[in-house]
Amino acid sequence: MSTTIQPGRPRTAVQAVWSYLRRAPGTYLWLLILFLTTVVISHMDPAFTDEFLRRRSTNIRQLSEDPARVLISSAFWIDGDNGLRGWLPYAVLYTLFHATVEHRLGTLRWLSVALIAHVGATYLSEGVLLWAIRHDLAPAESVNTLDVGVSYALAGVVAVLTYLLPAPWRYVYLFGVLTFYALPLVNGRTFTDLGHFSAVLLGLACYPLTRRRHPRSPHWTH
Repeated sequence: MSTTIQPGRPRTAVQAVWSYLRRAPGTYLWLLILFLTTVVISHMDPAFTDEFLRRRSTNIRQLSEDPARVLISSAFWIDGDNGLRGWLPYAVLYTLFHATVEHRLGTLRWLSVALIAHVGATYLSEGVLLWAIRHDLAPAESVNTLDVGVSYALAGVVAVLTYLLPAPWRYVYLFGVLTFYALPLVNGRTFTDLGHFSAVLLGLACYPLTRRRHPRSPHWTH
């Protein structure tokens, strides 16, 4: 006797995973690119890796010469010192935060939040660093600081998720996010700490992107 799957039968784990991935194409395409670039970095000569990443870094020198190129390229490279072990935490974080927000907001609005946080926090943090250099508060060679990665975009998306959670949990979540990103800024006060906290504020400023127009109403709603 043959058996058939009846309509309405619970989906298999594979089907459920595929459905989850398919509804967040931007997140997992980005994660795939990070996987591939991490493999590339892991096979590079360590003596060459630093200069290679510096050319794709959003430091002051590169931003002044070719801002569009480095703002894009810096978002597809992470520190390759730990090889694929360094990529695995991003796979978890992207699934928890990027994919969740992309599911709720759609790819375009999710990507808008990530771009606003990535670009805005980069310019804010590098602008403060430039000010510090000009006032002899930071060494002149800081214009060539290595600054690649996806953490600013991630921080912005982590922050905007606040608006997609039900009350009162959103307030507990917001307190945790602000504490997590503020403590390094208070204790370390580096330009990257400032960049991360700025990205959180920019993500919170993206509240209008979390609202949608009801198809039969002129009003906006969550």
